[in-house]
Amino acid sequence: MLLHIPNVLMPEEAVEFRRRLDAADWTDGRETVGAQGARVKRNEQLPDGSTLKAELGAAVLAALKRSPLFFAAALPRRILPPRFNRYAGGGEYGFHVDGAVMQLAEGEQLRSDLSCTLFLNDPGDYEGGRLIVSDTFGEHDIALPAGDAILYPSSSLHRVEPVTRGARLASFFWIQSLVRDNGQRQMLFEMDTAIQKLTLDGADDNAVLQLTCVYHNLLRRWSET
Repeated sequence: MLLHIPNVLMPEEAVEFRRRLDAADWTDGRETVGAQGARVKRNEQLPDGSTLKAELGAAVLAALKRSPLFFAAALPRRILPPRFNRYAGGGEYGFHVDGAVMQLAEGEQLRSDLSCTLFLNDPGDYEGGRLIVSDTFGEHDIALPAGDAILYPSSSLHRVEPVTRGARLASFFWIQSLVRDNGQRQMLFEMDTAIQKLTLDGADDNAVLQLTCVYHNLLRRWSET
């Protein structure tokens, strides 16, 4: 499932993010990938030990809590602390797949079920830099307004096109979902969306209650806690 999540950040929040990132000390993005990824990655990132990364990452997590759409689609169990990258001067990231297991700071591990990119500036601020996600339906070309996010399975091949003008700023992170299977997670999301619409449309209360029971019983059967 590939899902556009609008307005994760409010416009004024995105402006503040850009102001702080414009003055940041960036490092080579290849420091956080393995040998295979380093061959195709050319961008900059905030260092993992950066105070700014921690502060902005906490702000991203707080913003996600305001998004019912994100929680309905991702059903997050754990979220890796958000990272931040910058593409400029031809910077790009060739086709790759995200690692299946991520290391958390406290020594625990996170299974990457979903990947998320939160765009921090508008596509008009740069040329190129589009996120290309490949799946069984072909290649999806993504460039979203500042403050919007794209959520997609971490198993997907994806790349970032070279940025030939300006700079592309984004936050990115991985989610371990309560529901490991992408197909099951998508069915739950579609059912949840349908229940909400039926409720708003004034559907029969008993019918909505029955569907809600089915949703929660499926979530109970499929979730990993």
